[in-house]
Parts: sequence; structure tokens; C-alpha cells
Amino acid sequence: MITVESVTKQYGRFRAVDDVTFTAEPGRVTGFLGPNGAGKSTTLRMVVGLTPPTTGQAHVLGRRYADLPNPGREVGVLLDASAQHAGRTGREVLTLARLLMGVPARRVDEMVELVGLTDEESSRRIRDYSLGMRQRLGIAHALLGDPEVLILDEPANGLDPAGIRWMRDLLRGFADRGGTVLLSSHLLNEIEVVADDLVVIGRGRIVAAGTQEELLAGTGTQVRASDQHGLVAALTRAGLAFVASGPALLVDAAADVVGQVAHGAGVPLVELREADGADLEEMFLELTSDTQRDLRDSQHTPLTEGAVA
Repeated sequence: MITVESVTKQYGRFRAVDDVTFTAEPGRVTGFLGPNGAGKSTTLRMVVGLTPPTTGQAHVLGRRYADLPNPGREVGVLLDASAQHAGRTGREVLTLARLLMGVPARRVDEMVELVGLTDEESSRRIRDYSLGMRQRLGIAHALLGDPEVLILDEPANGLDPAGIRWMRDLLRGFADRGGTVLLSSHLLNEIEVVADDLVVIGRGRIVAAGTQEELLAGTGTQVRASDQHGLVAALTRAGLAFVASGPALLVDAAADVVGQVAHGAGVPLVELREADGADLEEMFLELTSDTQRDLRDSQHTPLTEGAVA
């Protein structure tokens, strides 16, 4: 389990992370989402003790990361796949890490095979690795100590579609075996597929948190009648708020309430169902709209003649 309690990070007058609180539970994948500069990486760095919080505290498995006697055996971390010694081979990096952690030598071979690096690739200098290979090596390093918790920042960067699918299955399997996964990513479709819980951050503050089902759930009822004017009149008399949704109406009320109103007015319905939930991208953009640099620029800084796009 990971618990982050009222964590704040101040750099002079700039507050990068502002009173952030959330929990990542065992047996679940928690997706940590936010626009660039929202405070995701700073928060993760505070969780693993690389950046001290100004106020608040973060615990992994009930303790501060710095207080874990052998952190790699309990927590696997991948924050920057490029932060590896370029002159060493992948196998050397893993061998040194396994000596520090005190894990059996066979773990190196097991992890190389698990992440899909060939013998030739694992013996190659990291300076000659592609970004995708560095990501695979970083994941191997994170899993080397057989930890209970994984903390990963943008682990899919540089992976091709097959690699992303492989990583998704790996994380899902880890969580299904009881592990805790905290995953930061800008690939919303991949988060939507793998995450059980979502934490959304914008301008350093949590703007939403909960299960994916809760955050993406539909609100209201979609209803349609052959006599749409009669339906509008009935809903209006009942004081129910509604808006047009294509040929139907989206009503801010439960389906049984809407059905009773229509029945009482003698209006036959041809459609009555709970509204569809938003997809993750729609929810993300709505929750973080005032923090999205690209959206603000496109809305408030139109291109003029002669401007450079």
C-alpha cells in the first residue's frame, strides 16, 4: 500500500504540489494522471524519498521509503529509464543491483527473459539502447527484488504497440497477485485499459480520485418518445432539468423517476436508459481544462496573419 497524506512541495514562491492526499491499494493498479507540469513526477519523487516534502508525508508499506531497510526488495521504482550508466551493459546494471539487494544470481536471467531482452541486447552497452530497450531494462530493475509495490513514471515511453500490450499484461498480473501498482502515464487509453483506480492532478492539486467506474460513470437518463413535445412538457411540469442529446433528451434524474413522469403524462417512450459514461479522455480534459496549456493557447491566443503555428 502507498499512502500520501497532505503532501506539499514549495520551491520559493512556486508550489509544485499542493496538499496532495491519496492511497494506492494492494491488488489494484492506480493510474496517476495530469497534464505536463501538474506535479505528477514531483509527487512520485517525494514518495520514494528523492525529493523531501515541504509538509506532509508519504508512506510505502506503512513506512517512509527512506526507512525501508532494503527498499529494492519491497518497492520497485522506475522514474527515468534514461538515468542509467551509459557505459555499462544491461546485464551489468542488473548484476550490480542484485548484489546490493542480496537476491539470487538467477534473478538476473529471469528478469532479462521476463522483459524480453535477448542475450545480445542484455550484453550491449546502454548507450546503444533504444528508449524502448531502456524502459524494458528499467522494468527489469524494478522487479529484480521481487517487490510488493511498483511505482512507475511513464513506463510506456518508447515502447511499440506490442511492448505496451506486454507491459499492460505484466502490471495487471502483478496487481492480480496482490501487488500495489502506482502508474503515471499520459497514454490515457492504456490507463483506461489497465487501471482500477484513478487519481487526477492539476496545478499541483488533486482534482478527482476514485475507482475508474465511479469517475467514468454516466449521470442522468437518456430518454426518447415518439411524442417528444409531450415528453418535454411532462418533464418541465415535473421540474426535471434536461438538455437535448441528439434525437433524445438527457435528464438529470434516475431512469425510474423519468419513466414514472412519462407514464403519468401518458407519453409512450421508445428509449429509456442510464446515460453513457464519459471516456477517460473526455473526463481528463474536463477536470483539467484550466491547466491544459494547449487548450488555453488555442482558446485565447488565436493565430493572426503572419503568425507561426
